[in-house]
Amino acid sequence: MITRKAIDTVLRLCKGFPVVAITGPRQSGKTTLARAVFPEKPYVSLEDPDTRAFADTDPRAFLGRYPDGAILDEVQRCPDLFSYLQTIVDQDQRMGLYILTGSQQFGLRSKITQSLAGRVGMVQLLPFSHGELIDAGLAPAELETAIYTGSYPPLYDREVSPADWHPGYVSTYVERDLHQLIQVRDLKSFHLFLRMCAARTGQLLNLSSLANDCGITHNTAKAWLSVLEASYIVFLLQPHYRNFNKRLIKSPKLYFFDTGLVSWLLGIQEPSQIMIHSLRGALFETWVVAELIKGRLHRGLQPNLYFWRDSTGNEVDVLAEQGERLLPIEIKSGRTVTADYFAGLNKWLQLAADSSGPAHLVYAGDDSQQRTRGNVIPWRNISILAEQL
Repeated sequence: MITRKAIDTVLRLCKGFPVVAITGPRQSGKTTLARAVFPEKPYVSLEDPDTRAFADTDPRAFLGRYPDGAILDEVQRCPDLFSYLQTIVDQDQRMGLYILTGSQQFGLRSKITQSLAGRVGMVQLLPFSHGELIDAGLAPAELETAIYTGSYPPLYDREVSPADWHPGYVSTYVERDLHQLIQVRDLKSFHLFLRMCAARTGQLLNLSSLANDCGITHNTAKAWLSVLEASYIVFLLQPHYRNFNKRLIKSPKLYFFDTGLVSWLLGIQEPSQIMIHSLRGALFETWVVAELIKGRLHRGLQPNLYFWRDSTGNEVDVLAEQGERLLPIEIKSGRTVTADYFAGLNKWLQLAADSSGPAHLVYAGDDSQQRTRGNVIPWRNISILAEQL
């Protein structure tokens, strides 16, 4: 097993909570992580129909089989278990008794909030970070390969190509989540919606425009986007709320958690096509922002990332909030640093000099540089920055 950064987080939370929940997209390694950290605990998959039927019809007897706790996989499939878990952990008082995993964050979080509030430590596990792949000696040597392949674990522990794996992932997992959450029948329109979202990664979200392009209603687009968020396919980066004497953009930006999935949805067939693709900049920005998010979530921290853009077009791709300071991060897909790469950072530093932390420029080149206006970070070193935020 590739060592996950989240292992330390899980072990830390087990000392202070009777229940630890590991949530994240399907195939991100949640079960592998739980079983590796707790090899002595029984493993129970609630995806199994017979097991799920037992848990649904007689939850007290089901949990009674595991007096010393267990790993309950895809626990959101049996919502009645949560109330019984509350009674058990309140009486038992042992920490780290039950380990829960789930791949639909809205369903799992709502049940935890209702029945297990204050008793659960939460870990959100995304696919491999670039740092984890580097530590395992499996990181792609070229940026385009890293973007094209993505970071889902099966692509690194099996002999399967991204072109073969991603179609099955969408049909097997994403569509099933769609059926479970909102019972969508028109899969053709949903596939179009998913591809249109991919074409907008790294861009401001205009839900009305997205709905019109897909031939669906605004409410349908909103519901489908919520499903993609719940399944950890996409996330929204919010604009920072502080107004530096400028009118700010209020729409969030849409990103995918995995650029390999985006590449497949865009019809990219090999890494070399990314070098000249019209969305190369958006793909690289998506890859960087997702890596920064992983750096926070795998340490058990909530995302502290925003972006800044005013009505005249001045923009900083990422603002990392650290107390009262805001660390600006600009992302450029070119391999050579030029003066205009710092235009957004320069404007930001003029407006927010008193509250700004050190500026960073992440680019697709290979050399680290110290510039007057900020630190220049090559793409390979993204994990170093991610662990500092």
